[in-house]
Amino acid sequence: MNNKIKLAVAGAVLSAASVANAGIVIPAGDWTLDVNGNVNAFMNFTNNDKGKGGNDITAANGRLAGVEDLDKESNAVGINTGLLPAWLGFTGTTRQNDVDVSFTISFQPNVSDNFSHGDAKTPLNRQAFVTFGDKSWGTVKLGKDLGIFAGQAILNDMTLLGVGGGAGVSGAATTLGGIGTGYIYPAWKGQVSYTTPNMNGFSATIALTNPNQNFGDASNATTNDSKLYQDRFGIEGQVMYEWTGDVAGKVWASGASYDVTGDTTTSNTSFSTANVDSYTATAYDIGASISTGNLGLVGYYYNGDGAGTTLFGTLGAYATGNKFKKRDSDGGYLQATYVIPTGTKLGVAYGVSNLDEASGESDADLIEKNERWTVGAYHPLTKHLNLVAEYNKITSEGQSSAYENESDTVSLGAILFF
Repeated sequence: MNNKIKLAVAGAVLSAASVANAGIVIPAGDWTLDVNGNVNAFMNFTNNDKGKGGNDITAANGRLAGVEDLDKESNAVGINTGLLPAWLGFTGTTRQNDVDVSFTISFQPNVSDNFSHGDAKTPLNRQAFVTFGDKSWGTVKLGKDLGIFAGQAILNDMTLLGVGGGAGVSGAATTLGGIGTGYIYPAWKGQVSYTTPNMNGFSATIALTNPNQNFGDASNATTNDSKLYQDRFGIEGQVMYEWTGDVAGKVWASGASYDVTGDTTTSNTSFSTANVDSYTATAYDIGASISTGNLGLVGYYYNGDGAGTTLFGTLGAYATGNKFKKRDSDGGYLQATYVIPTGTKLGVAYGVSNLDEASGESDADLIEKNERWTVGAYHPLTKHLNLVAEYNKITSEGQSSAYENESDTVSLGAILFF
């Protein structure tokens, strides 16, 4: 599949047992247009359990908003896309005045909807960017694309071909894969970035990202969650080294820094000057992906200060008095895959995301840990079409052991690349 599909579909290519080598390539004068994407759909069967104590973790945990549906039933079924949404992308490339120029625009329609008329879901629009550069001096990108911090974590997650966590709601646009159970979501961000040329396998990227005006929530000691915003560009960067051979792979490290401002006492955007406080949310990660023969291994770790869990910034701080106190978080995942003689890729993964209370905080139902086990089989029925079967077990624990949610999901479906 053409590498100018870039991050989202390229990530699935990394995990695929068998994929095409190009999209639908159309010469168009000075340009070459690549029409690319995927369609995927899964039947999901989920059993939910409140676990120890019979108490839900509150919706603010950023992962599970209670394990029962509106009828208080603990079982759920649905037909959804998986972690990777259905995708239609258009990438145009040309070389002009000794500069490689490209654009990418993509759309992500839904394959399911739980409203009776079937038209409630709004398609996603995750990419719209332009790049220019040359292999001698690097590449500049301007526009909306996948974030840099934690980007490699999601691109190397085997559930990008499948479902992972978050499959308990019918008609959802996408599931969560390993988001919140091993890594923080890199999200889709307006950015201006520079990537160095490939220097014998080494490359580096630095980017400014768009300031978010709804950065996330910080638990408040006396009222509802405080709304947060950024008043400067975010900074994200990555270094990576890749190599080939009988034992091939890559290692990478990335980081992010965001200044965050919010009102420590109110739950709306009408700030009281006396109660406004700021902090800096930072995070870093390190990871490696190695393959030899039919075996593939991935190891990943992240650490955050004020970065929260699941979504960057969510529950990253605790408001007390007129100050925010940052929470520490960390996590990671281990993954092993093996291609058996039939061509089927078998995989197992374990992931965990941890969130610590801030100094002096005591909140029994604040999320402490999201944990995931995934077992999957990904079979290339054709060069373009993969059949997928997955089992995912998710456990979410509060700061008190009396609060716990559990879910077990079996997913069956297929993903087609073109």
